[in-house]
Amino acid sequence: MSKPSLARGTRDFGPEQMAKRTFIFDTIRRSFQRYGFLPLETPAFENLSVLMGKYGDEGDQLLFKLLNSGDFSGKLADADWQEGYKPLTSKISEKGLRYDLTVPFARYVVMNRGTLVMPFKRYQIQPVWRADRPQKGRYREFYQCDADVVGTDSLLCEAEIVLLLHEILPALGINDFTVKINNRKILTGIADMIGAHGMEGPLCVAIDKLDKIGKDKVVEELVERGFSNESVYQLDPVFTLSEGAEPFTALKNWLGSSEIAMKGVRELKEVWDLVKVLGLENPKIQFDVTLARGLSYYTGAIFEVKANNVQIGSISGGGRYDNLTGTFGVPGISGVGISLGVDRIYDVMEELNLFPENQKTATKVMVSNFDQSAFRFGLSVLPKLRAAGINAEIYPDSVKLKKQLDYADRKNIPFVILIGSDEMQTGQLTLKNMKTGEQQKLNADDIITLLAGNNI
Repeated sequence: MSKPSLARGTRDFGPEQMAKRTFIFDTIRRSFQRYGFLPLETPAFENLSVLMGKYGDEGDQLLFKLLNSGDFSGKLADADWQEGYKPLTSKISEKGLRYDLTVPFARYVVMNRGTLVMPFKRYQIQPVWRADRPQKGRYREFYQCDADVVGTDSLLCEAEIVLLLHEILPALGINDFTVKINNRKILTGIADMIGAHGMEGPLCVAIDKLDKIGKDKVVEELVERGFSNESVYQLDPVFTLSEGAEPFTALKNWLGSSEIAMKGVRELKEVWDLVKVLGLENPKIQFDVTLARGLSYYTGAIFEVKANNVQIGSISGGGRYDNLTGTFGVPGISGVGISLGVDRIYDVMEELNLFPENQKTATKVMVSNFDQSAFRFGLSVLPKLRAAGINAEIYPDSVKLKKQLDYADRKNIPFVILIGSDEMQTGQLTLKNMKTGEQQKLNADDIITLLAGNNI
């Protein structure tokens, strides 16, 4: 019989890892709520008609598609099998696992727009799936934590995203990070300036790979994608623009004749100004003209967050999309959002040893079990501990004390309440500190007071 194994690109999370993940989720959730975002969940799978065509060609190929249930191939003719995988897929699969949380959110907004209070601010914390090649920091199943605002084109939303990131990451212990910002309008203007009008999509996909494959390979890819040598030559300032102290000035000098590029520059400058007005001192924000983000639905500001001094990709990304709901027949609903990659944040925190030692999900006290009468007595104490908000359990079997203490020790339970015949007669229970070995006699109420105020 073969041993069970995990599907590539997925992971199990045991109790220790889940305690850490819960810490991340809770920290992010609190900040989202503080900024006025409301919770939302959507199904794990969507109709492929909802998902296809929203992420560009590369994204479409990374969708996990679900075979139709039952006899999925029963109605197929021999000719259908010869057509190639794309036409065949549409005949045997109608649904797919969600690739991100933004497109399902857009679908939700369109379906419920009559009842939503606009602008609508929502956050969503759920897993997504991508048929990507697994590698360090890249998984096929991973959680995203999204916060989006739709129904307004105010640049305050972009500025608040910057503030939100500056609140969440330090709360997780990640203080050395950079929020890179660009604007798709600038990239559209660049495409126009180099004589490649309407080719900003392929331009963005190639430029977005700059930090992964380097300038030479990007140039090679642009030529392969149909850009002329002259266009690629004119693109050269892109590779040095972000390094200057005054990138906006350099942009104006280069792209001053492009109306759409200048609109992008003005939008970015306003975001910078609003961040200052909101009181964020020394913001860790950086303009990066090579930041493109491969997703095809962004139309304005785009964000990407890197944790510095760690060899892991971006831990957050997002941007402004003016026409995402338009693909569902409802144009004109502008939105902007940010997505935090919990799995990468987890890896960063693990690498930098940033998790707090005390996790609130763990058991704080265990009640011993010597014999049937002590067990019954312990059962009367257990609900009182839990009612006081103390994580508590009782050892289920009457076995030797050493086995019970070993169990508590292996689970890192800091306190054990020992209940024997003396304790039952006097009502003075023995509280053992597993770290120091110290024991003290206290009644149940005093134990509850001590444990409720103890941060161990």
